[in-house]
Amino acid sequence: MTGRVLAINTGSTSTKIGFFIDGKIVFDQNLVHSVSDLAKYDSVMDQDLMRRDAITEFLAEKGVALADIDIVMSRAGLITPVETGVYEVNEAMRKALVEGRNGVHACNLSGLIAHEIALEINEARRSLGISGICKAYVADAAMADEMLPEAKVGGLPEFPRRALCHALNSRAMVRRYAKERGLDYRALTVIVAHMGGGTSVTLHKDGKIIDTNDALGGDGPISAERAGTVPAFPLVEMCFSGKYSKEEIKMRLVGKGGAVAWFGTNDFREIAARAAGGDSSCRTFISGYCLSVAKYVAALAADVCGKADAIILTGGIANNRDMMADIESRVSFIAPVAVYPGENELVSLADNGYMVLSGEVETKTYFGNSGD
Repeated sequence: MTGRVLAINTGSTSTKIGFFIDGKIVFDQNLVHSVSDLAKYDSVMDQDLMRRDAITEFLAEKGVALADIDIVMSRAGLITPVETGVYEVNEAMRKALVEGRNGVHACNLSGLIAHEIALEINEARRSLGISGICKAYVADAAMADEMLPEAKVGGLPEFPRRALCHALNSRAMVRRYAKERGLDYRALTVIVAHMGGGTSVTLHKDGKIIDTNDALGGDGPISAERAGTVPAFPLVEMCFSGKYSKEEIKMRLVGKGGAVAWFGTNDFREIAARAAGGDSSCRTFISGYCLSVAKYVAALAADVCGKADAIILTGGIANNRDMMADIESRVSFIAPVAVYPGENELVSLADNGYMVLSGEVETKTYFGNSGD
Protein backbone atom coordinates (compact mmCIF):
# COMPACT_ATOMS: atom_id res chain seq x y z
CA MET A 1 0.00 0.00 0.00
CA THR A 2 1.39 3.36 -1.00
CA GLY A 3 0.17 6.89 -0.41
CA ARG A 4 -0.73 9.27 2.40
CA VAL A 5 -4.21 9.06 3.87
CA LEU A 6 -5.97 11.38 6.29
CA ALA A 7 -8.92 9.78 8.12
CA ILE A 8 -11.58 11.83 9.93
CA ASN A 9 -14.30 10.72 12.36
CA THR A 10 -16.34 13.42 14.10
CA GLY A 11 -18.12 12.67 17.37
CA SER A 12 -20.33 14.70 19.68
CA THR A 13 -17.54 16.40 21.63
CA SER A 14 -14.38 15.43 19.78
CA THR A 15 -12.88 14.86 16.35
CA LYS A 16 -10.72 11.79 15.79
CA ILE A 17 -8.11 11.92 13.06
CA GLY A 18 -5.52 9.48 11.81
CA PHE A 19 -2.62 10.01 9.41
CA PHE A 20 -1.22 7.06 7.47
CA ILE A 21 1.81 6.70 5.21
CA ASP A 22 2.12 3.63 2.96
CA GLY A 23 -0.38 1.67 5.01
CA LYS A 24 1.14 2.39 8.41
CA ILE A 25 -0.38 4.74 10.96
CA VAL A 26 1.90 7.68 11.79
CA PHE A 27 -0.38 9.07 14.48
CA ASP A 28 -3.97 9.19 15.60
CA GLN A 29 -5.37 11.95 17.74
CA ASN A 30 -8.62 12.68 19.54
CA LEU A 31 -9.12 16.45 19.27
CA VAL A 32 -11.41 17.28 22.20
CA HIS A 33 -13.61 20.36 21.81
CA SER A 34 -14.34 22.18 25.05
CA VAL A 35 -17.87 22.79 26.30
CA SER A 36 -17.30 26.52 25.98
CA ASP A 37 -16.20 26.17 22.35
CA LEU A 38 -19.19 24.01 21.44
CA ALA A 39 -21.58 26.34 23.27
CA LYS A 40 -20.82 29.08 20.74
CA TYR A 41 -22.83 27.24 18.09
CA ASP A 42 -26.60 26.91 17.94
CA SER A 43 -26.37 23.66 15.97
CA VAL A 44 -23.76 20.94 15.69
CA MET A 45 -23.81 21.54 11.93
CA ASP A 46 -22.44 25.05 12.51
CA GLN A 47 -19.23 23.59 13.94
CA ASP A 48 -17.70 22.47 10.65
CA LEU A 49 -15.23 25.33 10.14
CA MET A 50 -14.13 25.27 13.78
CA ARG A 51 -13.43 21.55 13.61
CA ARG A 52 -11.78 21.84 10.19
CA ASP A 53 -9.40 24.47 11.54
CA ALA A 54 -8.62 22.31 14.58
CA ILE A 55 -7.58 19.50 12.22
CA THR A 56 -5.43 21.61 9.89
CA GLU A 57 -3.76 23.38 12.83
CA PHE A 58 -2.92 20.03 14.44
CA LEU A 59 -1.51 18.71 11.16
CA ALA A 60 0.66 21.81 10.89
CA GLU A 61 1.92 21.25 14.44
CA LYS A 62 2.85 17.71 13.45
CA GLY A 63 4.71 18.94 10.40
CA VAL A 64 2.28 17.40 7.91
CA ALA A 65 2.07 19.50 4.75
CA LEU A 66 -1.44 19.50 3.27
CA ALA A 67 -0.04 19.17 -0.25
CA ASP A 68 1.43 15.76 0.69
CA ILE A 69 -1.96 14.19 1.49
CA ASP A 70 -3.25 11.98 -1.34
CA ILE A 71 -6.77 11.19 -0.15
CA VAL A 72 -9.12 12.18 2.68
CA MET A 73 -11.41 9.49 4.09
CA SER A 74 -14.28 10.20 6.46
CA ARG A 75 -17.15 8.68 8.37
CA ALA A 76 -20.25 8.74 6.19
CA GLY A 77 -22.82 10.41 8.42
CA LEU A 78 -26.59 9.93 8.24
CA ILE A 79 -27.03 10.16 4.49
CA THR A 80 -29.96 8.54 2.73
CA PRO A 81 -29.69 4.73 2.52
CA VAL A 82 -27.17 3.48 -0.03
CA GLU A 83 -25.26 0.33 -0.80
CA THR A 84 -22.06 -0.31 1.12
CA GLY A 85 -18.87 0.90 -0.49
CA VAL A 86 -16.87 4.08 -1.03
CA TYR A 87 -18.55 7.27 -2.26
CA GLU A 88 -16.92 10.52 -3.30
CA VAL A 89 -18.21 13.51 -1.36
CA ASN A 90 -20.18 15.57 -3.87
CA GLU A 91 -22.73 18.36 -3.72
CA ALA A 92 -25.65 15.93 -3.41
CA MET A 93 -24.03 14.33 -0.37
CA ARG A 94 -23.14 17.67 1.16
CA LYS A 95 -26.76 18.75 0.80
CA ALA A 96 -28.04 15.57 2.46
CA LEU A 97 -25.60 15.95 5.35
CA VAL A 98 -26.39 19.62 5.94
CA GLU A 99 -30.14 19.04 5.79
CA GLY A 100 -29.91 16.04 8.11
CA ARG A 101 -32.39 14.06 6.03
CA ASN A 102 -32.08 11.03 8.28
CA GLY A 103 -31.08 12.83 11.45
CA VAL A 104 -28.70 15.52 12.67
CA HIS A 105 -25.60 14.10 14.33
CA ALA A 106 -22.00 15.19 14.71
CA CYS A 107 -20.97 12.38 12.36
CA ASN A 108 -22.61 14.39 9.54
CA LEU A 109 -19.72 16.84 9.83
CA SER A 110 -17.09 14.28 8.80
CA GLY A 111 -17.83 14.31 5.07
CA LEU A 112 -18.25 18.09 4.98
CA ILE A 113 -14.91 18.68 6.70
CA ALA A 114 -13.15 16.08 4.56
CA HIS A 115 -14.41 17.81 1.42
CA GLU A 116 -13.26 21.23 2.64
CA ILE A 117 -9.81 19.93 3.57
CA ALA A 118 -9.49 18.22 0.16
CA LEU A 119 -10.19 21.61 -1.47
CA GLU A 120 -7.44 23.17 0.67
CA ILE A 121 -5.05 20.38 -0.29
CA ASN A 122 -5.70 20.94 -3.99
CA GLU A 123 -5.18 24.68 -3.64
CA ALA A 124 -1.86 24.02 -1.88
CA ARG A 125 -0.85 21.60 -4.64
CA ARG A 126 -1.67 24.08 -7.38
CA SER A 127 0.34 26.82 -5.68
CA LEU A 128 3.34 24.48 -5.44
CA GLY A 129 2.97 23.09 -8.94
CA ILE A 130 2.27 19.57 -7.67
CA SER A 131 0.24 17.35 -9.98
CA GLY A 132 -2.62 15.13 -8.90
CA ILE A 133 -5.98 15.85 -7.33
CA CYS A 134 -6.92 14.92 -3.79
CA LYS A 135 -10.52 13.82 -3.28
CA ALA A 136 -12.67 13.26 -0.21
CA TYR A 137 -14.62 10.04 0.27
CA VAL A 138 -16.89 8.34 2.78
CA ALA A 139 -16.95 4.59 3.32
CA ASP A 140 -19.61 2.10 4.42
CA ALA A 141 -22.35 4.38 5.66
CA ALA A 142 -24.15 3.39 8.86
CA MET A 143 -27.43 3.53 6.91
CA ALA A 144 -26.13 1.21 4.20
CA ASP A 145 -29.16 -0.72 2.98
CA GLU A 146 -28.66 -4.05 1.25
CA MET A 147 -31.23 -5.92 3.32
CA LEU A 148 -33.18 -8.79 1.85
CA PRO A 149 -36.74 -7.69 1.00
CA GLU A 150 -38.17 -10.26 3.40
CA ALA A 151 -35.89 -8.96 6.18
CA LYS A 152 -37.51 -5.53 5.89
CA VAL A 153 -41.01 -6.84 6.59
CA GLY A 154 -42.36 -5.62 9.93
CA GLY A 155 -45.49 -6.55 11.81
CA LEU A 156 -47.14 -3.30 10.71
CA PRO A 157 -46.89 -1.91 7.17
CA GLU A 158 -46.16 1.51 8.69
CA PHE A 159 -43.08 0.12 10.45
CA PRO A 160 -40.79 -1.63 7.97
CA ARG A 161 -37.49 -2.80 9.46
CA ARG A 162 -34.66 -0.38 8.77
CA ALA A 163 -30.91 -0.87 8.53
CA LEU A 164 -28.65 1.27 10.68
CA CYS A 165 -25.50 -0.46 11.84
CA HIS A 166 -21.75 -0.21 12.37
CA ALA A 167 -21.12 -1.03 8.71
CA LEU A 168 -17.65 0.51 8.56
CA ASN A 169 -16.02 -1.55 11.29
CA SER A 170 -18.12 -4.65 10.64
CA ARG A 171 -17.09 -4.90 6.98
CA ALA A 172 -13.47 -4.16 7.88
CA MET A 173 -13.46 -7.03 10.37
CA VAL A 174 -14.86 -9.43 7.76
CA ARG A 175 -12.09 -8.37 5.38
CA ARG A 176 -9.54 -8.84 8.17
CA TYR A 177 -10.87 -12.30 8.98
CA ALA A 178 -10.70 -13.29 5.31
CA LYS A 179 -7.21 -11.83 4.78
CA GLU A 180 -5.79 -13.67 7.80
CA ARG A 181 -7.04 -16.94 6.30
CA GLY A 182 -6.24 -16.26 2.66
CA LEU A 183 -9.91 -16.13 1.70
CA ASP A 184 -12.05 -13.85 -0.46
CA TYR A 185 -14.34 -11.95 1.90
CA ARG A 186 -16.92 -11.68 -0.90
CA ALA A 187 -17.25 -15.47 -0.84
CA LEU A 188 -17.91 -15.68 2.90
CA THR A 189 -21.08 -15.67 4.98
CA VAL A 190 -20.28 -14.03 8.31
CA ILE A 191 -22.31 -12.70 11.24
CA VAL A 192 -20.70 -9.74 13.02
CA ALA A 193 -21.73 -8.40 16.43
CA HIS A 194 -20.37 -4.90 17.02
CA MET A 195 -20.69 -3.99 20.70
CA GLY A 196 -20.01 -0.42 21.78
CA GLY A 197 -22.25 2.44 22.89
CA GLY A 198 -24.74 0.82 20.54
CA THR A 199 -24.97 -2.81 19.48
CA SER A 200 -25.51 -3.89 15.89
CA VAL A 201 -25.48 -7.41 14.51
CA THR A 202 -24.92 -7.73 10.77
CA LEU A 203 -25.13 -10.61 8.32
CA HIS A 204 -22.53 -10.40 5.53
CA LYS A 205 -22.97 -12.49 2.39
CA ASP A 206 -21.21 -12.07 -0.95
CA GLY A 207 -19.72 -8.78 0.22
CA LYS A 208 -23.08 -7.24 1.17
CA ILE A 209 -24.88 -6.69 4.48
CA ILE A 210 -28.13 -8.53 3.82
CA ASP A 211 -29.69 -8.20 7.29
CA THR A 212 -29.14 -6.18 10.45
CA ASN A 213 -30.93 -4.22 13.16
CA ASP A 214 -31.60 -0.50 13.47
CA ALA A 215 -29.06 0.18 16.20
CA LEU A 216 -30.11 3.82 16.54
CA GLY A 217 -33.84 3.30 16.21
CA GLY A 218 -34.86 1.05 19.09
CA ASP A 219 -34.23 -2.33 17.47
CA GLY A 220 -31.86 -5.11 18.39
CA PRO A 221 -29.86 -6.26 21.43
CA ILE A 222 -29.33 -4.33 24.65
CA SER A 223 -26.32 -2.02 24.58
CA ALA A 224 -24.30 0.25 26.85
CA GLU A 225 -26.53 3.26 26.13
CA ARG A 226 -29.51 1.87 24.20
CA ALA A 227 -32.47 -0.19 25.29
CA GLY A 228 -32.67 -2.28 22.13
CA THR A 229 -36.01 -3.88 21.31
CA VAL A 230 -38.49 -3.34 24.17
CA PRO A 231 -42.06 -4.66 24.75
CA ALA A 232 -44.53 -2.57 22.78
CA PHE A 233 -47.43 -2.25 25.23
CA PRO A 234 -45.36 -1.00 28.20
CA LEU A 235 -43.70 1.48 25.84
CA VAL A 236 -47.13 2.75 24.73
CA GLU A 237 -48.13 3.17 28.38
CA MET A 238 -44.95 5.13 29.06
CA CYS A 239 -45.59 7.39 26.05
CA PHE A 240 -49.10 8.27 27.27
CA SER A 241 -48.30 8.45 30.98
CA GLY A 242 -47.81 12.19 30.86
CA LYS A 243 -44.49 11.84 32.66
CA TYR A 244 -42.25 12.20 29.62
CA SER A 245 -41.96 14.38 26.54
CA LYS A 246 -41.41 12.85 23.11
CA GLU A 247 -37.71 13.67 23.26
CA GLU A 248 -37.39 12.21 26.76
CA ILE A 249 -38.93 8.94 25.57
CA LYS A 250 -36.47 8.79 22.68
CA MET A 251 -33.61 9.47 25.06
CA ARG A 252 -34.77 6.64 27.32
CA LEU A 253 -34.47 4.31 24.34
CA VAL A 254 -31.27 5.71 22.84
CA GLY A 255 -28.78 7.50 25.06
CA LYS A 256 -30.08 6.69 28.52
CA GLY A 257 -31.17 3.10 27.94
CA GLY A 258 -29.33 -0.17 28.41
CA ALA A 259 -26.59 -0.14 31.05
CA VAL A 260 -27.12 3.59 31.66
CA ALA A 261 -30.74 2.98 32.66
CA TRP A 262 -29.82 0.12 34.95
CA PHE A 263 -26.70 1.44 36.62
CA GLY A 264 -26.15 5.05 35.56
CA THR A 265 -23.00 4.23 33.58
CA ASN A 266 -22.15 3.11 30.06
CA ASP A 267 -18.80 1.68 31.18
CA PHE A 268 -18.98 -2.10 31.16
CA ARG A 269 -15.62 -2.23 32.92
CA GLU A 270 -17.24 -0.63 35.94
CA ILE A 271 -20.23 -2.98 35.79
CA ALA A 272 -17.94 -6.01 35.42
CA ALA A 273 -15.89 -4.87 38.41
CA ARG A 274 -19.04 -4.57 40.49
CA ALA A 275 -20.14 -8.01 39.36
CA ALA A 276 -16.76 -9.46 40.34
CA GLY A 277 -17.16 -7.79 43.72
CA GLY A 278 -20.36 -9.67 44.37
CA ASP A 279 -23.09 -7.40 42.98
CA SER A 280 -25.67 -9.94 41.79
CA SER A 281 -27.68 -7.38 39.79
CA CYS A 282 -24.57 -6.55 37.74
CA ARG A 283 -23.83 -10.25 37.18
CA THR A 284 -27.37 -10.85 36.00
CA PHE A 285 -27.32 -7.80 33.70
CA ILE A 286 -24.05 -8.85 32.07
CA SER A 287 -25.41 -12.34 31.49
CA GLY A 288 -28.60 -10.83 30.06
CA TYR A 289 -26.60 -8.57 27.77
CA CYS A 290 -24.58 -11.50 26.44
CA LEU A 291 -27.76 -13.50 25.94
CA SER A 292 -29.43 -10.67 24.01
CA VAL A 293 -26.47 -10.42 21.61
CA ALA A 294 -26.34 -14.20 21.20
CA LYS A 295 -30.08 -14.34 20.46
CA TYR A 296 -29.71 -11.81 17.67
CA VAL A 297 -26.70 -13.64 16.21
CA ALA A 298 -28.75 -16.83 16.17
CA ALA A 299 -31.71 -15.00 14.63
CA LEU A 300 -29.62 -13.75 11.71
CA ALA A 301 -28.32 -17.27 11.14
CA ALA A 302 -31.88 -18.15 10.14
CA ASP A 303 -31.50 -15.90 7.05
CA VAL A 304 -28.99 -18.36 5.65
CA CYS A 305 -30.47 -21.55 7.18
CA GLY A 306 -27.62 -21.65 9.70
CA LYS A 307 -24.95 -21.90 7.01
CA ALA A 308 -22.49 -19.28 8.26
CA ASP A 309 -18.71 -19.53 7.85
CA ALA A 310 -17.85 -17.49 10.93
CA ILE A 311 -19.11 -15.25 13.71
CA ILE A 312 -17.07 -12.16 14.60
CA LEU A 313 -17.33 -10.30 17.91
CA THR A 314 -15.96 -6.75 17.82
CA GLY A 315 -16.31 -3.26 19.33
CA GLY A 316 -15.09 -1.81 22.62
CA ILE A 317 -16.96 -4.33 24.80
CA ALA A 318 -15.17 -7.16 22.97
CA ASN A 319 -12.17 -6.34 25.18
CA ASN A 320 -13.98 -8.16 28.01
CA ARG A 321 -12.80 -11.75 27.59
CA ASP A 322 -15.29 -13.25 30.02
CA MET A 323 -18.25 -11.68 28.21
CA MET A 324 -16.93 -12.80 24.83
CA ALA A 325 -16.48 -16.32 26.17
CA ASP A 326 -20.10 -16.25 27.37
CA ILE A 327 -21.38 -15.17 23.95
CA GLU A 328 -19.14 -17.67 22.17
CA SER A 329 -20.45 -20.51 24.31
CA ARG A 330 -23.99 -19.64 23.19
CA VAL A 331 -23.35 -19.27 19.43
CA SER A 332 -20.39 -21.49 18.54
CA PHE A 333 -22.81 -24.24 17.52
CA ILE A 334 -23.56 -22.07 14.46
CA ALA A 335 -20.01 -21.31 13.29
CA PRO A 336 -16.45 -20.69 14.57
CA VAL A 337 -16.09 -17.47 16.57
CA ALA A 338 -13.34 -14.85 16.16
CA VAL A 339 -12.90 -11.89 18.51
CA TYR A 340 -11.46 -8.55 17.29
CA PRO A 341 -11.69 -6.01 20.13
CA GLY A 342 -12.00 -2.28 19.49
CA GLU A 343 -13.80 -0.10 17.00
CA ASN A 344 -10.91 0.40 14.55
CA GLU A 345 -12.81 3.05 12.57
CA LEU A 346 -9.82 5.20 11.60
CA VAL A 347 -7.90 2.14 10.40
CA SER A 348 -11.00 0.94 8.56
CA LEU A 349 -11.29 4.30 6.80
CA ALA A 350 -7.61 4.23 5.87
CA ASP A 351 -7.92 0.69 4.49
CA ASN A 352 -10.74 1.86 2.24
CA GLY A 353 -8.59 4.80 1.16
CA TYR A 354 -5.76 2.52 0.14
CA MET A 355 -8.16 0.32 -1.80
CA VAL A 356 -9.23 3.44 -3.71
CA LEU A 357 -5.64 4.54 -4.35
CA SER A 358 -4.66 1.07 -5.59
CA GLY A 359 -7.74 0.73 -7.79
CA GLU A 360 -8.88 -2.31 -5.84
CA VAL A 361 -12.36 -0.85 -5.41
CA GLU A 362 -14.45 1.24 -7.75
CA THR A 363 -15.86 4.32 -6.09
CA LYS A 364 -19.56 5.09 -6.31
CA THR A 365 -21.57 8.24 -6.95
CA TYR A 366 -24.09 9.51 -4.44
CA PHE A 367 -27.32 10.87 -5.94
CA GLY A 368 -29.31 11.42 -2.76
CA ASN A 369 -32.06 8.86 -3.31
CA SER A 370 -32.66 5.65 -1.37
CA GLY A 371 -31.04 2.68 -3.03
CA ASP A 372 -28.34 4.63 -4.92
